[in-house]
Order: sequence, then structure tokens, then C-alpha cells
Amino acid sequence: MTSRAATLIGLTAIVMWSLLAVLTVATGRIPAFQLAAMTFAIGGLVGSAAVLVRGGAARALRLPAIAWAVGIGGLFGYHALYFLSLRLAPPAEAGLLNYLWPLLIVLFSSLLPGERLARHHIIGALLGLAGTVLLFAGNTGVQYTAAQIPGFVAAFIAAFVWAAYSVLSRKLKAVPTDAVAGFCLATALLAALVHFGIETTVWPETVMQWLAIVLLGLGPVGAAFYAWDIGMKHGEIRVLGAASYATPLLSTGFLILAGYAQATAAIALAALLIAGGGLIAAKDMFRKRP
Repeated sequence: MTSRAATLIGLTAIVMWSLLAVLTVATGRIPAFQLAAMTFAIGGLVGSAAVLVRGGAARALRLPAIAWAVGIGGLFGYHALYFLSLRLAPPAEAGLLNYLWPLLIVLFSSLLPGERLARHHIIGALLGLAGTVLLFAGNTGVQYTAAQIPGFVAAFIAAFVWAAYSVLSRKLKAVPTDAVAGFCLATALLAALVHFGIETTVWPETVMQWLAIVLLGLGPVGAAFYAWDIGMKHGEIRVLGAASYATPLLSTGFLILAGYAQATAAIALAALLIAGGGLIAAKDMFRKRP
């Protein structure tokens, strides 16, 4: 697989993650960890079925301990911290802190063997960050309290966890993408344990809510992680990092289309900043290659 093809596959994960908010809203009032357990189980089971059909189950599960630690720590650790941040801190501000991870991926990529961090990668990531700040700016004005500090800390650490998971995936290139199925199932189990410990079970009430859960498990909490793994291991990691700032923008766009949000001039300007940053960071992909 070429680097360009892997990058394009990785970009599909960003599109799928942008559907996370609108599909989550459509699931109703299901508690966060219960929803994570259900959707990660779907993503893991579908991935496992695909592995079994190809007959690669033994290779996908026979992994070094570091691979399991990175995979489970990345998927479960990130989501646990992110959910915690939304419980303890204002969602907009927590989300903005969490979206430091695209910039961190771009910066961390310079630590990888054979990778070079160029000026246009940094400029593109910073423009994306500026666009994200503008996107969340309309939700400021909240009075902060000391009780919210743990939520901000959780969001900040979550950004580092996801960036570290993404970049370390490159270091673990020998680990097959099929292993993500095992990571998803382990994450579903851990999420279920947390759910039964701190949440009250709420089952979907309508067919549309069940459909939203299935779509979440197939896409944003399923196929997206497999696509991201391919992109991180074989694609242009800095381009994917900068392009990830499109996730909150696209997510807002889908919420607008679904009637859950309204279009504003700030969103339009944020779109220009994020799109421009992504194009600048990805300019190497548009150069003609011999």
C-alpha cells in the first residue's frame, strides 16, 4: 500500500468521527460508558468476524504486551478521560482542550525515525488550532470553579493519550490492523465494568435509537479506528494530524444539517482556517512524483 493511499484511508476516519456527535444525540439518554460498551462491542465483533473470515485470528491476537498496552490504553484510556472531562467541566472548553491532540500528533511525529517536521506542517496545524478555537469561541463566558479543574486536567491528558496512541502506532507498524478488533472488544469490556459501577442502565426506546447505536458501532466507533490505524502506520502522519482539525468543523456541519445547531459567520471563518491549514499541511501530497 502506498503512503498516499494509506493517508486517504486515514482521512475517512476523520469523516466518520465527524458523525459521532449527531449519531450520539440520536441515541437518546443512554449513559456514556454504556454507549461506549455497546458501540465498541459492535465495532470489535464486526472486525473479529472479518478477521475470522480471512483466517488471521491467531496472528491478530498473538501480540507483544506493549501492543496490547498501547491499543487498550489508547482506546479505553482516551475515551474514559474524555467522558470524565465532559462530566466535570463545561463541554465546550473541555472539547477545546481535548482538540490539542491533532497539533500534538504533528509535533510528536518529529520523534519518529525517518520523519521530518517541516514548517508547512506546523503552520497548517496551528491554523487548524486557530479555527478550532474560533469554532468553540461562541461557547465561552462560563464562570469556572475549582471543582471543574479535574475535568480540564482530564481533557488535557486525554489529548496527550490519543496523540501518543496514534504516533506509537507508527512505531508498532508490524502489529496488524486486525488487532484493533481485540482492542475494541477489550475497551467494550472495560467500559461495561465502569458502567455497571457508576451508571444506571438505560435501554434505547425507539428503532431510530437502536439504528443510531448500530451506525456508531459500524462507523465512528468501529471502522474509523481501523482506518486510522492504517493511516498512522503507513500514511502521512503529519497530514493526518493537521487534517484532524476538520473533525469538529464537519461535526458542527452535520449537527446544522440535522437541525441541532445553527450556521454562523464564525463557523464559516473557522472552515476557511481549518481547510486552509489542512491544504498547507498536505501540500506534499499534491506534488507530482516521478
